[in-house]
Amino acid sequence: MSTATLTIDLDAVAANWRALAKLSGRAEAGAVVKADAYGLGAGRVVRALAQAGARQFFIAVAEEATALRQALGAGPAIYVLSGHMAGDTDMIHDLDLIPMLISLDQMIHHFESLPDQPFGIQIDTGMNRLGMAAAEWLAVASLALERAPKLVMSHLACADAPDHPMNPDQLAEFTDLTDGIGVPRSLAATGGILLGPGYHFDLTRPGVGLYGGAPFVEAQPVIRLSLPVVQVREVGAGESVGYGCSWVADRPSRIATVAAGYADGLARRLAPALRLYAEGVACPVVGRISMDLITVDVTDLQGDPAVLDILGPDQDIEALAAAAGTIGYEVLTALGARYSRRYISGAR
Repeated sequence: MSTATLTIDLDAVAANWRALAKLSGRAEAGAVVKADAYGLGAGRVVRALAQAGARQFFIAVAEEATALRQALGAGPAIYVLSGHMAGDTDMIHDLDLIPMLISLDQMIHHFESLPDQPFGIQIDTGMNRLGMAAAEWLAVASLALERAPKLVMSHLACADAPDHPMNPDQLAEFTDLTDGIGVPRSLAATGGILLGPGYHFDLTRPGVGLYGGAPFVEAQPVIRLSLPVVQVREVGAGESVGYGCSWVADRPSRIATVAAGYADGLARRLAPALRLYAEGVACPVVGRISMDLITVDVTDLQGDPAVLDILGPDQDIEALAAAAGTIGYEVLTALGARYSRRYISGAR
């Protein structure tokens, strides 16, 4: 088999949700499953989360809801963070979605087109990305509250930096704008949960922490990515490997070529610092990462490996992100469509 295997531990996803739900204290914990559950397959992931107890789910755009509703059936709430966009009306109605309205224009459109459909409100408290500005919210709050929104939320810009002054500033702004409204409130995603009870309000929205990402360092590892070796060749000292002859062997070497590349979300910039693993032994990538293939120095292994792991117990998503100079979110969501996905559960 020449297709890489992405193993996804659904029990670990559920365990991470339960841990973050416990940290949320009195607040209910939802689950952010946008971008196909951060690239891991929304249908399978939301079923595991629902079995663990999650009942409120968040996606980025309405088009993502089809897979969720098919997996969840009627009942669990699905919130759309981009609100009610043009062309979304039928989908919002048919799939029973809750758009998180981000502007006065969206609110008017929603009330006119789907007057009986549930909705929420998103307020901007300083991130300047999505949501009503404070003045806009104050101008429409009475009208919105008459219609009983399901949720009022905002989003923290710097929750992964606990000491950043933006965190208490946004908390104070959100509190000032929403105290006494009599509607469930939400401010904290994964990082916000870890900031403590003052940020939890009524509903938390754990996201990347469900999938093993920072800043939830206690997360159970969720994924393993094993790349099949398609060829091992002997390379003499002084011979080069790969495009541009960018790596030259300084000793007789054994070079394994594995089936994955930048078409599979493994960026070219990874190459200088990247290591793959065989039974705990680190094997350096040599030469450039190409579209479909990566070359790896396996000289120090006792034999020729059948697979090499790029993600697993020896290298998690945050370590891979550090090698690429990026964040775990990007590593997760870039995982390629060509991987053979293998889901495991029931092992614990």
